[in-house]
Amino acid sequence: MSNSGPLNPSPVPNSDRLEQLKQFDESKIGVKGLVDKGLTTIPNFFIHPEQPNQEPKTRPGNCKHSIPIVDFSAPRSTVVEQVHRASTTLGFFQIINHSVPVNAINRIVGSIKSFNEQPDELKMKYYSRDITRGSAFSTNFDLYNSKAASWRDTLQVRLAPISPEWEYVPEVCRESVVEWDKEVVKIGDELMGLLCEGLGVKKERLKELSCLNGRVMAAHYYPYCPQPELTKGLTPHTDPGVLTVLVQNEMIGLQVKFDEDWVDLKPIPGAIVINIGDILQIISNDEYKSVEHRVLANPFQEPRVSVAIFFNPGQRENSFGPLPELISDEKPAVYREFMYKDYMGRFFSKELDGKTLTNYYRVSNQI
Repeated sequence: MSNSGPLNPSPVPNSDRLEQLKQFDESKIGVKGLVDKGLTTIPNFFIHPEQPNQEPKTRPGNCKHSIPIVDFSAPRSTVVEQVHRASTTLGFFQIINHSVPVNAINRIVGSIKSFNEQPDELKMKYYSRDITRGSAFSTNFDLYNSKAASWRDTLQVRLAPISPEWEYVPEVCRESVVEWDKEVVKIGDELMGLLCEGLGVKKERLKELSCLNGRVMAAHYYPYCPQPELTKGLTPHTDPGVLTVLVQNEMIGLQVKFDEDWVDLKPIPGAIVINIGDILQIISNDEYKSVEHRVLANPFQEPRVSVAIFFNPGQRENSFGPLPELISDEKPAVYREFMYKDYMGRFFSKELDGKTLTNYYRVSNQI
């Protein structure tokens, strides 16, 4: 299908939903393309059904909690303690005064913004759901599995252990992606050392488990949404991997669930957002917490841009479970071991919703 002509934004019967999804997907213009067409109402398949029993009680923006900020210029013992405290409670924190140059952050975020704001005909050649070449641009990796689509476009690039076929990475951001990966490896190594010290295990423990070696980039572009109250930018979920390192522009929208509240993450220029993934919660035997987070649909004309690097084990054939040195009679293993490749297969076979994988592998929930 060509990208000419408007898509029908009016509600359609459920029996027509798949056809409408295919029509949108095959247009290869993404949600940014819909906005550029002057759409004033969002297509039916982006509308999220209200689920009042599943929504936290506190309205966004009215929360007494805040995301911790860790100053990396403090003494190492202080940084270890603050990272440990944030990781055992909220599972999210921002780091400042770190070793990553601010211009490197601005470069990667700026290049992703530039790519998404290119003409449709330039972006369309990268639009695909085939990730086998290591890079794909699309709207929602779970578009056909989810109950409702979310208002964002994403460039996904597999960085390691196998590099992508670079000609499938958009040229406008190719160089900045290579440079950003180098910076992220350095800060990821530093963070994993701090997290290991917080657990009381040797500094290289996560590195030995290949947790630094598997890296995937998901660069999200959240354009203006004409009906933000009807949809989401990213539905509530936890990250399946070990650790997520995220940079963003200064547009709000990212929220973290804490008890029954949604906590707004307020962007700080030059800061890096860190969050614990499900596998690290399992490896730490529940000491570190992987928590639900979401992104609201963007009500502002200025887009929200974020670049997340997911650190995953590089050795897919290995089995993972709680570290033996964290298991004792007083603190038995909370999780059973599993093969990493089976774990990721389970994650990608479902829609992006909630914290299901850690519960699946709990000892008390063997299936």
